[in-house]
Amino acid sequence: MKNLLKIALLAGAASVAITSASKAQDMPYEEIEGVWAELPDGRKWGSTSTVYYGGDGTIWAAERCGANGNCLDTPDIDPVMQISKDGKILKTFGKGLIVWPHGIHVDPDGNVWIADGRGDEERGVGHQVHKFSPDGELLMSLGQAGKAGKGAYTFDQPCDVLVAPNGDIFVADGHSPRGNNRVVKYNSKGEYIMEFGGDGAEFGEMYEPHSLAMDSQGRLFVADRYNDRIQIFTQDGEFINSWRQFGRPSGVYIDANDILYVADSESNSGGTRNPGWDRGIRIGSAKTGWVTAFIPDPDKGVAFSRAEGVTADDEGNVYGAEVEERNLRKYVPRGTLPSPY
Repeated sequence: MKNLLKIALLAGAASVAITSASKAQDMPYEEIEGVWAELPDGRKWGSTSTVYYGGDGTIWAAERCGANGNCLDTPDIDPVMQISKDGKILKTFGKGLIVWPHGIHVDPDGNVWIADGRGDEERGVGHQVHKFSPDGELLMSLGQAGKAGKGAYTFDQPCDVLVAPNGDIFVADGHSPRGNNRVVKYNSKGEYIMEFGGDGAEFGEMYEPHSLAMDSQGRLFVADRYNDRIQIFTQDGEFINSWRQFGRPSGVYIDANDILYVADSESNSGGTRNPGWDRGIRIGSAKTGWVTAFIPDPDKGVAFSRAEGVTADDEGNVYGAEVEERNLRKYVPRGTLPSPY
């Protein structure tokens, strides 16, 4: 099977690759049914595309205030929350500061970063990236509040944010194939350094950079969603590789062991959206690109479904943030998982 998968990858035959990978193990994870994390005060989960492991045994997520619209219309709701592994809400914050939470990142110091993927110009909120302390104190904001654009300090629907070990900040900017389609780099003080990307499907170009992750080598993984691929770059924006074997990526996460988790929420949901592929969460190696496990989406129809964002804790539990189904789902390993190495 490994030989078949290797041939498929070299030939670029993505559908063969995922067929082999999806049969590698029959459902290696057990899904916790229903609502895993109950929100306080009878709140219901809204659309959720953001989830990230905090590194301290807790999970961070942000939901769109019970719906999928403007969080400013529900000013009493905190969209950002810290959750224990058993689903208890530990703290919440962010009310009045975020329009449409889309991307989340927890830096090495425990600070929580949110990419606000829409803007409300009248109320002067949105199209920004915010840095919060673990207790919810706003420490830094990048972008012009409520204003969309394409400048060194202006975003248009930023999708995600990532902080490198040296403190440099990367912002995936553009939630549309007709958007900014770039990754912008800042230093730890929020000072502009450079940007890379640009519209297109050639290596190094992108259409909707939807999520970011970084491996132990310091390579930057970009979920180039509308191009149905992950692109890998140096931190200076030099193209390294392009991987299609993980499906149409909406969310990417790399754990401390260089295991790569990819949420595919859109494959086969329209004629141009990666037809012939199953949606779900693919798991493999950030070093070699091998796909070793697959959590399938049970919905085989044309609607988006299940995980758009993904993370994993240090026990191997996987968490999927769901936009359409408005849930945060947890998957527990059934046993020893196949090694991606």
